[in-house]
Amino acid sequence: MLTVRRRVVATAVVLAGSLVMASCGDSDSGSSEDGKTLKLWHYEAPNSAMGQAWNEAVKEFKAKHPGVKVEFEAKGFDQIQKTAPMVLNSSDAPDVMEYNKGNATAGLLSKQGLLTDLTEEATKRGWDKKLSASVRTTSVYDAEGVMGSGKWYGVPNYAEYTMVFYNKDLFAKYKIAEPKSFAELTAAMDKFVQNKVTPLANGGAEYIAHQYLYQLALSKADRSWVDSYELYKGKTDFHDAAWTYAADTFADWVKKGYIAKTSSSVKAEETGVSFIQGKAPILFSGSWWYGRFVDEAKFDWGTFLWPDSNLTLGSGGNLWVVPKNAKNKKLAYDFIDITMSKKIQNLLGNKGGVPVAADANAITDPKSKTLIDNFNTLSQRDGLAFYPDWPVPGFYDVLVSETQKLITGSDQPDGYLDSLQEAYDKGAPKQ
Repeated sequence: MLTVRRRVVATAVVLAGSLVMASCGDSDSGSSEDGKTLKLWHYEAPNSAMGQAWNEAVKEFKAKHPGVKVEFEAKGFDQIQKTAPMVLNSSDAPDVMEYNKGNATAGLLSKQGLLTDLTEEATKRGWDKKLSASVRTTSVYDAEGVMGSGKWYGVPNYAEYTMVFYNKDLFAKYKIAEPKSFAELTAAMDKFVQNKVTPLANGGAEYIAHQYLYQLALSKADRSWVDSYELYKGKTDFHDAAWTYAADTFADWVKKGYIAKTSSSVKAEETGVSFIQGKAPILFSGSWWYGRFVDEAKFDWGTFLWPDSNLTLGSGGNLWVVPKNAKNKKLAYDFIDITMSKKIQNLLGNKGGVPVAADANAITDPKSKTLIDNFNTLSQRDGLAFYPDWPVPGFYDVLVSETQKLITGSDQPDGYLDSLQEAYDKGAPKQ
């Protein structure tokens, strides 16, 4: 989020008792901790796999901490993305919160000194042993806020990756087989257009659109290309073959009617709902939708990995972070530990999430097994390529606004790539 990426109305729910606010003070020493309140923020939908798992984790936490009140606030993804630096630098910071991973988000906050170093806790509680190397990449950041090495500033609470969701009923209605190759995917989209059906659910106002475009680039890229772009291990040229192909193909898809021009102002939530309502036959997006589609979609649907590409968007999921100004850090560490337990991780897996520390034999739901098997396939071939907005601060907004121009036709691929290059070069470390 995704990058990336999400979807929840900002409502506040008090899960236990009245709100008790601890006093602010020197939180590093723990001297200000009153041990009476855990203030928790996350942005998972209540019926999503993560939402259900974290709700169960709260119950477990309360059972193990009698007398402790849990103050939970559901926040929108964009709400946290835009306000985190300001809120975390105040006395209103939560004790533990879900936050987007990557250089431009968690990395930036760690560099600004707004997050607690979790290295000692990660070692003591064994979190470092529970996470695979590829998932652990987004947990650690160096002094410049670049992921992959340094201190622990977050703990991935699940894993995630992107895939093609497709409406089997609509495919059957128009006698279209499940695509096994990229050529078959485009042929399927052509047939939908011929039948006056816009094939791709798209949301240009948030992350959906530029993730389509990044996947197109990844289909022509390799690991060294990703490392150059995401980790600054080489020069990134937005006019190279991969980026040029992606921008040209995306613009062409708009012209062909695969993507609606009216989708430039559509948000991610609306995009997912259009698929749930059976209006769009295809959605390329992340595993964070999986549990919700299981719960809400009333038609037969399936998934497959983007065809003819070794790479796709994905990583360890969003992070549990503990703000520097958190008032009850020990309670925060205990809550994180519960979410990493076999009980909660197994529940997450059976509800349609991608757990990072589950018992494989405990996952009994067939759809969930497929979801996790596909993730394992990607992990084994080193196919997780992170997200396009990660490299530099503010790049998410640039990608959204510039990709909207490709959808509306107010800019052409060459100008689009020029704009991305300028923003990237401005924010990336000088080489």
